[in-house]
This record gives sequence, structure tokens and C-alpha cells, in this order.
Amino acid sequence: MKRIIAAILSLGILTGPALAQPSGIMRNGPYIDVWNHRGGNVVQMLQTREELGRSGREVRIRGYCRSACTMLITLPNACLGPHATVGFHAPRLPGTRIIPPYVDQIMGNTYRNGIRDRWFGGWNRSIDMQVISARDYVRLDPQTRLCDSLATHEQRRRRN
Repeated sequence: MKRIIAAILSLGILTGPALAQPSGIMRNGPYIDVWNHRGGNVVQMLQTREELGRSGREVRIRGYCRSACTMLITLPNACLGPHATVGFHAPRLPGTRIIPPYVDQIMGNTYRNGIRDRWFGGWNRSIDMQVISARDYVRLDPQTRLCDSLATHEQRRRRN
């Protein structure tokens, strides 16, 4: 029965408040889990990034990570959940379509490799959310790792 429930949850077949994943940044034993984070203020996220970097804990990006949340992925102690999705869009003044100067540069300075190229190649000016999977993110930035602590035994075996 546990295997059936796990399979259903992993496929995302059931949704709703009873099965909804938490959101935000939470301590979880030796980990800090960033769940379903919608982003927010870029300057505040820089402060959060610094705090998480100093935490000494593995920061696991899980569920979805959108907007300013994406700035956390390149932390040396961060990893992406294998089923995470990552979304990029131009930073905007709250409630507007106005893209403030320099904020995209601040965000872009936290990205690497192909992600940085895509960011400065147009994602930083797109009002529409550009969503990619964790695996696509790793293809674009091979320095990013998937979280071993979230991989199933079978996934770990296949990698070795």
C-alpha cells in the first residue's frame, strides 16, 4: 500500500489541500528545504542567499522555484530536487509590468553557464515565465547537482 501511495504522489495524480506540498523555506533535520517558492524581492533574496550559504546545511530546492528563488540554486550548498521545476521572468516592480534597471544584472550575477546565457539572452526581459525542469537546468549548468538525499535507491543505482 505504501508503494502505491508513493507512486501516486510521485506522479502528481492527486492534488488538493490534503496533499499539497508546503511552501517557503523550512528546516528539515540536517537540511533546509525550499518548497514551492514564488520568489519575491531580489534584495531580500540576496540576504536570504547569504544566510543559507552560511547555514552549513544542504539547501534542497523542491517543488517549484520561481523568480528570485532561482538565485538560491547556485549556492555551493544547494541542490535541486530531481522533480523540481524552475521558472524565470524579468524582475518587475510589484503590480506592474515595469522592469527596473539593474535588478536583472543582480539576478544574473548569481547564475552560471547556460542559465546565465539564457538569462541575458532574453529571459531577463520576458514578462512570461520560462519554466524548465531540474534536469534541463543541470544540462544548462552542469555545476548544479541534483539532490542525492531526494533520489530514490533506483536512481542512485543507475547513476553509479
